[in-house]
Amino acid sequence: MSDKLSLLGLLPEQSILVNVSASDWRAAIRLAGEGLILGGAATADYGDEMIATVEQLGPYIVIAPGLALAHSRPSPAVRRTGLSWVSLQEPVNFGHRDNDPVRLVVGLAATDHSQHTAALGSLAQLLSEPKRLEELLTAPNAATVRHLIANFDPEVQS
Repeated sequence: MSDKLSLLGLLPEQSILVNVSASDWRAAIRLAGEGLILGGAATADYGDEMIATVEQLGPYIVIAPGLALAHSRPSPAVRRTGLSWVSLQEPVNFGHRDNDPVRLVVGLAATDHSQHTAALGSLAQLLSEPKRLEELLTAPNAATVRHLIANFDPEVQS
């Protein structure tokens, strides 16, 4: 297996929610969990596990200004490695001192540690360029998000 995963393969269109509303960080994570369910990557229990992770460990999932990576450990609630994408109409606070408020929540469900690491690496590359991140954040629909990712994704181009 490659040390990188195809982001498009991990992120089906039904797992992308664009310009949605969340009342707080828990609701934002629930939306990310819903995207993982719709894409077949996880069961409803995984959303609860992601919330419990933040309740136990704090808002460390807010990994950059405006960006949260919602995830939990591999568990029986994970059916396959996958991603969800939730861009928020109004940013929400997660309680992170430096990186709040959050505009984008990416959900990650992984079957094991190596899949988790590979997905993180691909995602980090995608989101590391500020101009591309802004285009992704302002994409009007799921098809546009996937198109922007396809233009970047080295696994698709190879």
